[in-house]
Amino acid sequence: QVQLVESGGGLVQPGGSLRLSCAASGSIFSIDVVGWYRQPPGKQREWVAALTRGGNTNFPNSVKGRFTISRDSAKNTVYLQMNSLKPEDTAVYYCNAKGVTTSDGVHTPDEYWGQGTQVTVSS
Repeated sequence: QVQLVESGGGLVQPGGSLRLSCAASGSIFSIDVVGWYRQPPGKQREWVAALTRGGNTNFPNSVKGRFTISRDSAKNTVYLQMNSLKPEDTAVYYCNAKGVTTSDGVHTPDEYWGQGTQVTVSS
């Protein structure tokens, strides 16, 4: 079974920076796509970043140029670096994983979510 745990959220002033972490555990060999999503207060969840197993990244225009996604395979951890934060970035941020290859070599197209971490951008 795959478990995802986000951390690094908190309160930051507009223009500030924050780095979120997503630690994956379980019998994982690789993950096809890791993504970050966020849900602002009173709004639907939206996608903000994606990282494929091949190293490709993608972002929506709302965060492009401000956010970056990276990974440390040795630590089974994915990061979301957020710079030039705006009040509209305030949300609960979630880590998502799709397409897990286990240590047994079995590929499962299942989807997993973390519990979320709160990011508040306010002066």
